[in-house]
Formats: sequence, structure tokens, C-alpha cells
Amino acid sequence: MAGATGNAAEYDQKGATRLGSGAWLGLLAAVIAVVVPSLALFASAYAPSGFFSFAPSLLQVSGALVLVGAVFYILSLFLYRRAFATLRRLDPEFSLASFLCLLGSVGFVLILAAAAVLTGTASSLLGCIHGSPTHALSCLESNQPFGAYTALIGFVLAWVGGFGIVYGLWLAGGRYDDRTLDLGSLVYLLFLLLVLVPFFEIAFPFPGGEFLLVLVPVLSVAAPGFVLLGVVSRPRGRAAVPSSA
Repeated sequence: MAGATGNAAEYDQKGATRLGSGAWLGLLAAVIAVVVPSLALFASAYAPSGFFSFAPSLLQVSGALVLVGAVFYILSLFLYRRAFATLRRLDPEFSLASFLCLLGSVGFVLILAAAAVLTGTASSLLGCIHGSPTHALSCLESNQPFGAYTALIGFVLAWVGGFGIVYGLWLAGGRYDDRTLDLGSLVYLLFLLLVLVPFFEIAFPFPGGEFLLVLVPVLSVAAPGFVLLGVVSRPRGRAAVPSSA
């Protein structure tokens, strides 16, 4: 019995460590791929000047940042998946979260391909966007159909992977009896819902939708931040709350 308890504590600690590593990479990816490009695009839309205007150089730099950030997101999803794969030895419910994260990794690979297309077609996209970042998806579809479909499929799979993180963190919050991980799961969910706003605006335009997107960079940083806080504040070697399963 003591041996089984010791193995459970080892798996719990290993899972928590991998959750923390995934959150660190997720935080870095959010800053590179979401926060910096978003600030640049909003500055170009509402206070254009110099580099911060809709020019090929800005779109090329933003596309390059998305490429780099997507790589870190893939690594983050990999570590989250490893964390959930470790914890599923103690609770089989983590299996679904691990599988969804795997799909998300495939999605970000496709996003990498779409971002590469974007960096090569910056000039042709400028005349379509007309100063509104929310038109980027429809502009990409009209100028680069292959890139648009690749981005769409990649986005769907990446979104599914994000939901895998939400579900896995919710399970982890219950297992570790940590409300901070639950909060991180909730913020990740809010982030996933807000990134759907541009798609809804294409089908059902509504005023002020672009202002909701201002919250996306904030949530993209806050979500992994809460996960890190929960992992760091957890005493090493502390036994997790036994799963009801």
C-alpha cells in the first residue's frame, strides 16, 4: 500500500512539473504570437504612424512572430499532453485531455504552414484589409484559398487542443484540490470563446465586436499565469486528493 501511495505521489509531482513547464512555454508563446502582434495591429488601426501602419513590413514581422509563437505553442501542448498522460495513470479521465492536446499540436503545425503563406503574400493582403484586423480571415481566403483552408483546419484543431487544456486543468484542479488551476482552466475557456469572435463577425456582424478582441492578449497571458501560480504554490511531494474515480 505504501508503495502504491509512493508511486501516486511520484506521478502527481511529475504531472505538476510538466504542467508548470507547459504553462511557461504557453506564456512565452502568448507574448510572442498574441500580445506583441495584437498591440502592433491595434496601434496600426487606431494610431497609425511609422512602422505601426498597414505596410508589408508590419505584416511580415507579425507573420514571423506567429510562426515563432506557434512553435512554442506546439511545445506547450506537448508538455501539457505529457502531464495529462502521466496523470491518466492515476485517473483515466485525463486520457481525453491528452488526446485533444495531440490534435491541437497537429493544428498548430497547419497554422505554421498558413503563417508561412501569409509572410509571402503581405503586399496583396494590404489592399483587402483596409485598416480592419477583423477582416484578415476573409482577405486571406480571397487571396490565398489554400492558406485560408489550411489556417481554418489548423485553427479548428488548435481550438480543440485548447479545450483539451481546459478539460485537463479542470481535472487537475480537482485532483490537486487547487482552485488556482480551476481558475486557469476557466480563463483558458474564456480565451477560446473570444478567439471565435472574428468568425462570428463574418457570419453575423455586430457593432463593437473588435473591442472584445482587446481581452484576447490579456487572457492569453493570464491563463498560463494562473497555472504557473497553482503549480509553484503547490508544496513538493504533497499527496494529491484521491480521485473519486
